[in-house]
Amino acid sequence: MSSDHAQPTGRPTTTRATAPTAGAGAAPHDDARAARSGDRHDAAAGRGGEAQDSRVGRHDAGLPTDVAAGAPFLELLARGAPAAAYEQPVLRARAEGRPAAWIAALEHAKFLALRVRAELEGRRRREAELSALFETAHDLAGLRDLDSVLQAIVQRARSLLGTDVAYLTLNDPARGDTYMRVTEGSVAARFQQLRLGMGEGLGGLVAQTARPYVTDDYFKDARFQHTGTIDDGVQDEGLVAILGVPLMLGRQVIGVLFAADRRARVFEREQIALLGSFAALAAAAIDSANLLTETRSALAGLERANEIIRDRSGVIERASEVHDRLAELVLRGGGVHDVAAAVSQVLAGTVDFTEAGAAPARALEASRAEGHAVRHGDDWIAAVAAGGELLGALVLRGHPGLDPVDQRTLERAAMVTSLLLLARRSAAEAEQRVRGELLDDLLDARDRDPRLLSERAARLGADLDATHVVLAARLDAPAADADEEADARRRLWSAAFHLAATRRGLAAARDGGTVLLLPLRKGDSATDLARRTARHLGTAVHEAVTVGASAPVDDLATHAGTVTAAYEEARRCLEALALLGRTGDGAAAEDFGFLGLLLAGDRDIAGFVERTVGRVVAYDERRGTDLIRTLESYFACGMSPARTKDELHVHVNTVAQRLERVGRLLGDDWQTPARALEIQLALRLHRLSSPEPR
Repeated sequence: MSSDHAQPTGRPTTTRATAPTAGAGAAPHDDARAARSGDRHDAAAGRGGEAQDSRVGRHDAGLPTDVAAGAPFLELLARGAPAAAYEQPVLRARAEGRPAAWIAALEHAKFLALRVRAELEGRRRREAELSALFETAHDLAGLRDLDSVLQAIVQRARSLLGTDVAYLTLNDPARGDTYMRVTEGSVAARFQQLRLGMGEGLGGLVAQTARPYVTDDYFKDARFQHTGTIDDGVQDEGLVAILGVPLMLGRQVIGVLFAADRRARVFEREQIALLGSFAALAAAAIDSANLLTETRSALAGLERANEIIRDRSGVIERASEVHDRLAELVLRGGGVHDVAAAVSQVLAGTVDFTEAGAAPARALEASRAEGHAVRHGDDWIAAVAAGGELLGALVLRGHPGLDPVDQRTLERAAMVTSLLLLARRSAAEAEQRVRGELLDDLLDARDRDPRLLSERAARLGADLDATHVVLAARLDAPAADADEEADARRRLWSAAFHLAATRRGLAAARDGGTVLLLPLRKGDSATDLARRTARHLGTAVHEAVTVGASAPVDDLATHAGTVTAAYEEARRCLEALALLGRTGDGAAAEDFGFLGLLLAGDRDIAGFVERTVGRVVAYDERRGTDLIRTLESYFACGMSPARTKDELHVHVNTVAQRLERVGRLLGDDWQTPARALEIQLALRLHRLSSPEPR
């Protein structure tokens, strides 16, 4: 497809006047023709110009040549004279034998005046176009009748483009063709009733490419498919030059807007753009009308549904009342047995909720499969199910005669019961997740805003300001397979959560086991809490559960890393119990004597290193020096500067200078036995905690 398909050929719409050379005196072709036409208005304008020129001639002696020459053209601009009138001052000046300089000044002034006139005409034309677009948009905003809006669009497009005919076609997806929707200026009945196949004619080319197309001579243009039907209609209308632009909804072409003349014509870029703007407004109007139609259709459907509901309101009024009572009961926090009691009152019988295993199996399965209550002897059975899972049954006893409305009431009660059970289960699972997420945040040192952590804990009934113990629990009995192991872990997690919820604590699954954060009661110890937790969890899961406990910890929300350090201590106790063969037991670090000190640790090793040699470490990091390595070598060499310089391969004065700097950072007493021991221990801990070997 060549580029001339999308861009029409022809002269630009803006008139451009070319300054003639002195003495040329020829007006533009159209202007000269207008001057020769003998139009009385132009003649009057010429006589007025001649009079004005005479007045200027009488008073131009003291004016600069350019100013005096421009005066008659300013008057022509002021009264909006036609273009032909602008040649009159030059012709008169030549007839009067004016100097060449004067003639040249008049020619230049005429050139400038014609440029200004062309610019003013362009501005007026653009103002008219914008006004028409604004009025069309206003019509669209108050859309009531789509045909009226489309007719106004076509009329305004024809008027502004100055064409003989304007028309709009729309696609008909049901019939697979396109039809004439609106015409303006058309005189041929066959043209107004055209229906075109998709891809036929100029409109088919526009719809196919979703781009505007223009033809100067329709019948001589071979770029699109000619058909007898289309050509006959166009010939009846006498059209020659045609411009078509697509109507787009998103990326879909829904029709074409046309402007056409009965003579050969070149459409300018500005005219194509203007018609495209009208096409966009037309597409918006069609889209709005479609939405209104759909809305009215939906409203009509709702009205019909309303009528059906009103017709059957008497039948379902009782069932609706029962549903409201059940909903109110559930919202008040009632249980499944409360639902059964409420339905018993409505049905004037005895309704019980039973577990799935206690209900008659055949009747229960039939009710679940059919989705209805089924009769079993003198009783009625309604399955309480969710998906494929049987949760239980509602049993109406001693009530063999049950009308359809009461049967539906029993079925609805069973549905409410299943929803209630699922809601309770979901609430429990949600609370488990929330408690686990809060404990995970404490363990991973996330969300360190103490106020937010305390508020989250308070909503769960926990108090992070109280003294707590962190416990690590694990199943130690080997599992037969992966499924059995996963099931055992789920049971352990469920039991741990239940214990945490009842003890106002938190629980989470971690490292193949469970971690709990439980408050320490007054007079209780971490060891007592660990042993009770091991017994409680072991009883709940019917397997041996080993529990390691940390020392009591405080201010959990304030100090980052407190819970993490306590969990690591609890895990070390858990591993120690396993090594000592004490599976199924619970213990804290305090139960292991000196080994407990190793298990518990200082929990402030980093603080000790910081207090002892932190200033030296910071100095090295800030200055890029090597004081820490110098200290390590100095102590390794028995505090001998001479041996240290050999170890470091530096001059002894360098060692002395470095040690002097260390003394200023650590204090004058840093080489005393007590301080030296602390510094050596801190250096060793710093080396062990370093992420890379020094």
